[in-house]
Amino acid sequence: MNLHTLYPDRWKALANESASWHLPDGTEARMRFFTVEAGQLWLQSGRLVPCDPFASLQWRENGQLELEPGQYRVVVTVADISEAQDGSDCRDAYLSLIVNDQPATHWFFLAALPEDMDYPDDLEDHQFIGIEAAQGAVGFVDADAVERLMPDPALEDWEDWVFDSGEPDAWLAQLEDPDNVAAGIANIRLPNAQNGENIVICGAGFGEGNYPVVGTFTADGHLTAVHIDLMMLPVSPMPEWD
Repeated sequence: MNLHTLYPDRWKALANESASWHLPDGTEARMRFFTVEAGQLWLQSGRLVPCDPFASLQWRENGQLELEPGQYRVVVTVADISEAQDGSDCRDAYLSLIVNDQPATHWFFLAALPEDMDYPDDLEDHQFIGIEAAQGAVGFVDADAVERLMPDPALEDWEDWVFDSGEPDAWLAQLEDPDNVAAGIANIRLPNAQNGENIVICGAGFGEGNYPVVGTFTADGHLTAVHIDLMMLPVSPMPEWD
């Protein structure tokens, strides 16, 4: 695994600052970034599933990443893209699961694959196996918790019984509830949870898209966080990719 250098002007996960970029067409893009703490994710099995929970989450055979089991802090980095930087147009820019608080200096695209699928050996540096956010949302959840606790989709349609049941505990209702985490960000207890099993969901930048999963690393190669990059920045992660 050849790690890439992390360029601070091209990576704003976990940032609380303003930034601007001069674009090739002569215009300037400005954004103000701030972070929202989304609570803890209970990763009992260590099998992390990054997904669009309303479109790509399955009962079994989800794409997943292997981490140590445990409780992980989850943070959403929000980009204020309004012209006045007054909070009138804010979009979620990164969904991040924090592994440790060491300084990150490098990054690499991660591939969340089903357990029986091998990582392709022909991907180039700029290519990635992303998360298809067909419903404009992304989330983190534990694979084992989904298999144990979500209802059998052959018996109960998730759309009607879990996502949009019309009840206050429906996932869409909780996602819209500003008293959960924030409007558009939710930390949700899974159906039938007995030990705090949960899913964390946020909006996906400008909506539908194929978004990369990125690992950030210390200088000596230790993983610091797993991020879903919602591709809000107007520049590529590497200068040579411009």
